[in-house]
Amino acid sequence: MTDAPAISVQGLTKVFGDRTVVDHFDMQVPKGAIYGFLGPNGSGKTTTIRMMCGLLTPDAGSGTCLGFDILHEQDRIKANVGYMTQKFSLYEDLTIRENLDFVARMYQVPNRRDRVRQALADLGLSERANQLAGTLSGGWKQRLALAACMIHDPALLLLDEPTAGVDPKARRDFWDEIRRLSAAGVTVLVSTHYMDEAIQCDFIAYIAYGKKLISGPAREIPAMIGLHTYQVTGPDISALEAELRQDPGVGQVARFGAVLHVSGTDRAALDAVARRHQDKGDHKWRLKEAELEEAFIYLMAGAEDNFQAVAE
Repeated sequence: MTDAPAISVQGLTKVFGDRTVVDHFDMQVPKGAIYGFLGPNGSGKTTTIRMMCGLLTPDAGSGTCLGFDILHEQDRIKANVGYMTQKFSLYEDLTIRENLDFVARMYQVPNRRDRVRQALADLGLSERANQLAGTLSGGWKQRLALAACMIHDPALLLLDEPTAGVDPKARRDFWDEIRRLSAAGVTVLVSTHYMDEAIQCDFIAYIAYGKKLISGPAREIPAMIGLHTYQVTGPDISALEAELRQDPGVGQVARFGAVLHVSGTDRAALDAVARRHQDKGDHKWRLKEAELEEAFIYLMAGAEDNFQAVAE
């Protein structure tokens, strides 16, 4: 049983009005993994996560979360889940300590005062314990929200766009804490569209317009797609970019500052393009390992927006 996945769902579907927001979604989430859900805003990431964890009832599909049935044992799932929403949802007119004490009371945490004290220490909040939550910066609010999510020692942590609006240092500190929790056996689901956060995840699912495009170990995603990439540098890169976008041997062109990443799934065709341009001697072409960002751009370029017809 120790090797059983933390979450196993099949065929999850959710319809709001005329929109199928999640369309027959399957997923296996290993225990203790950091699992990232990537996709554009409105792609169904949050709805999917909430259905997998018993916070929202699917219209179709089945599965288990932490060994409990997502359709019939939702209360038992909720008792073992910590959920951090994108918008700060604690009481701004209460202090940090008062907020944590309130949440601990809700979950009927034993030895509540000691547990609050420990939560303050774990997240570096002890010196600010008596500060009103409404006066905190984005990074400190984030720490408080995470402390509140973990006050009842959940086995599963849900993070919905957790670092939106916080500074880079706060984001790094936050991810250090997430990795510590994962190492301790907590399963973490993260909804994000930041690529620098995606690389922090053990596994990734790309979701677009209600459908899962691909899922698997983060480091294996580009290879699963079969994507190959050249890094191109040299003068007048904008003109080259425009030319390459019209070349049938190129699957995609992504610009990163003064560097082009030229990718495709047909290695022979891509190599031919590279040789042709290298022979001109104007630009340097270097084959590189395709990374998550190229994979994400490639997947999104081929995704069909099935919401567009509804909106029109």
